[in-house]
Amino acid sequence: MDTEDHKALREAVTALGKRHGPGSDPIQLWSEAGKLGYLGVNLPEEYGGGGGGISELSIVLEELGAAGCPLLMLVVSPAICGTVIARFGTDAQKQQWLPGLADGTRLMAFGITEPDAGSNSHRITTTARKDGTDWLLTGRKVFISGVDIADATLIVGRTEDARTGRLKPCLFIVPRDTPGFARRPIDMELNAAEKQFELTLDDVRLPADALVGDEDAGLLQLFAGLNPERIMTAAFAIGMGRHALAKAIEYARDRTVWNTPIGAHQAIAHPLAQAHIDLELARLMMQKAAHLYDTGDDMGAGEAANMAKYAAGEACVKAVDQAVHTLGGNGLTREYGLARLITAARVARIAPVSREMILNYVSHQTLGLPKSY
Repeated sequence: MDTEDHKALREAVTALGKRHGPGSDPIQLWSEAGKLGYLGVNLPEEYGGGGGGISELSIVLEELGAAGCPLLMLVVSPAICGTVIARFGTDAQKQQWLPGLADGTRLMAFGITEPDAGSNSHRITTTARKDGTDWLLTGRKVFISGVDIADATLIVGRTEDARTGRLKPCLFIVPRDTPGFARRPIDMELNAAEKQFELTLDDVRLPADALVGDEDAGLLQLFAGLNPERIMTAAFAIGMGRHALAKAIEYARDRTVWNTPIGAHQAIAHPLAQAHIDLELARLMMQKAAHLYDTGDDMGAGEAANMAKYAAGEACVKAVDQAVHTLGGNGLTREYGLARLITAARVARIAPVSREMILNYVSHQTLGLPKSY
């Protein structure tokens, strides 16, 4: 349940979202949200943040989504990159990046997904090798959001363990204009403000201090960013589902056929009620995951974050589908703004990890069933 502080945060962000609304300029919204302190609610106070956690940041994204103006880069810049740097970065890295991430004047993208590996950290082929004190980073990334507007990208690479010869994941800060670091936009059917890119890293030379955290603790550091990513994706989906549902409820109350509002008919009302229940249940799991993460239970948060992302993705798709169906032909018009959500809702089922891989995780990690792969 929300604390009084959380309720106040919801109300304030809701007011901001309503001032901007669907179709608003995301750059202006990002700037105002940063000035008001909402972008950095999860980051340490000594670096300009709010001193809260993912619980607070998920509220910001959920309420902006419910107002019809979600900011996808909230998932990436403060939630993944800000969290990783705050937990594992050097003092210099924190000083350089966290204040700007908190107030919105700096933006960071996150590069993990690869053409042949997806987000499987054990199959990533982007490699980093030492050259004196520098690092040389080579590889490819795909479906990386917002690289064109980001000051730098936090790249997941792999380095060779000198003792075993095995590759282990490591995180590197790659500034946007670094030589050898190229991007190509991906032509997406999804019409979103944040564009998707394929990245090519061709012997990108980085100084020693581009490495975030301990070279030998890469997997721990990586999942410190991936759990917030899943929680925030759940917030993104829940907000979108609430926005669609609110439009359908308003329409069902007002649209009258044969002297009766269509919302009086159970065939209309019950599916909307079910969608509301599913969204509320997903929100409870998201809140549990955020609480576990914020209290330092990384293992518990991993399970809950995956479940929250799964539940929210399913609830969002069902809510959007039912909203469109409630409006009938009007649900496909630009006036009501629901048709664009049909595609957008699927993102929460697919990214950052598919629902099938979450079911694999729960099967193996929670239920203890054997792997099929």
